[in-house]
Amino acid sequence: MASSKFWTVFSLGSAIAAAAVAKKALNTSWRAATGKNPPANPADPDVDLWEAVAWAAVSGTAIGLARMLATRKAANYYAKSTGHLPPELKKDGQHKDAAQVPQS
Repeated sequence: MASSKFWTVFSLGSAIAAAAVAKKALNTSWRAATGKNPPANPADPDVDLWEAVAWAAVSGTAIGLARMLATRKAANYYAKSTGHLPPELKKDGQHKDAAQVPQS
């Protein structure tokens, strides 16, 4: 049980840190590409629609990827430290030791 709580805190911390780094890089890249700050609130009607859509697509994709990659890296570290994957990651059925589906 303690390892499950450790994993929850560890993976959450990794994902938050990765999202923060990705957001900083996105803001810098957006300023370099457009010459202005990214929209603070893309839902604001005063923000051009193309700019709101572009920001939502780019930032959502980049932050989602950063979080996923950080969580995978954390899972690898956890597995090397404990000898097994976190319990939450064993449930997807993608591993070789997953139960076989009975054939009809």
